[in-house]
Amino acid sequence: MRVVLAEDSVLLREGLIRLLDAAGMEVVAAVDEAEGLLRAAEEHRPELVITDVRMPPTHTDEGLRAALVLRRQQPGLAVLVLSQYVEERYAAQLLASAATGGVGYLLKDRVADVTDFFDALRRVASGGTALDPEVVAQLLLRGNSDPLERLTPREHEVLKLMAEGRSNAGIGQALVLSEGAVGKHIGNIFTKLDLSPAEGDHRRVLAVLRFLKIRSLP
Repeated sequence: MRVVLAEDSVLLREGLIRLLDAAGMEVVAAVDEAEGLLRAAEEHRPELVITDVRMPPTHTDEGLRAALVLRRQQPGLAVLVLSQYVEERYAAQLLASAATGGVGYLLKDRVADVTDFFDALRRVASGGTALDPEVVAQLLLRGNSDPLERLTPREHEVLKLMAEGRSNAGIGQALVLSEGAVGKHIGNIFTKLDLSPAEGDHRRVLAVLRFLKIRSLP
């Protein structure tokens, strides 16, 4: 079984290479960003791709979006996605393709259980599916909810202050947080409200519009 691996953490990438080798799989390429994944998959035409969700340059959902591209470009290619969190917007699209088999979405904690991980690998590689129970639970729980309900109380506070026109520094002063912590909260807000990096600087405005329950501009 020929595998292309995409993971930007050096330690995890090397650990996965050893696990895959122990499972009798050949890692023909190991890359650390989504564009490299697309190039490697085109060059090596593997049977299985394993990719992290968050990849350079923005560390949001590049790996998952690359997986969707590969599923369209190479029908029959098995794809296993590893993540520290559930990205509902693209995860739902990936899982929608599970009808044709060869799809997996596991939280990274699952890799620690080597037996479960190997079982998931074999199922996905043989055309089956391997979905983390937490992934399924969160998709079902959030599928019909208001995206604002995904935010934590602190994220609601940050978004409220954004709606008031506060800068990151102003938000930090109001909530007694560092600017770095404020930036992290805002990044989580963008992710949970399905505001992709492609929307650039407008994401701050769009997040505020969601907060004010304004779904579209006149």
